[in-house]
Amino acid sequence: MSELSNDILRSLEQAVAISKGEMKPANVTRYEIADVKAIRAELNVSQKELAKAMDVSIDTVKSWEQGRRNPTGLASKVLMLLAKDPTLYSKFA
Repeated sequence: MSELSNDILRSLEQAVAISKGEMKPANVTRYEIADVKAIRAELNVSQKELAKAMDVSIDTVKSWEQGRRNPTGLASKVLMLLAKDPTLYSKFA
């Protein structure tokens, strides 16, 4: 078996051991999901206004607020920045 094959096999065995609780993962990455409704309330803007500022559809904002979808990529980063500093909204609107 090649070195790459051995690495893949070892990784799969570790994944199984982690899922069974026999081994702890070396790294755990957690992502904070923006509370879009709370951010929008803090900004005192409508769904339509936030959608326009973020260049997304109103349906997307509604989906975020209802938890059907989560903001990803740049939208997620912008929302997290707005959560930390609502005064930045004026630069987007």
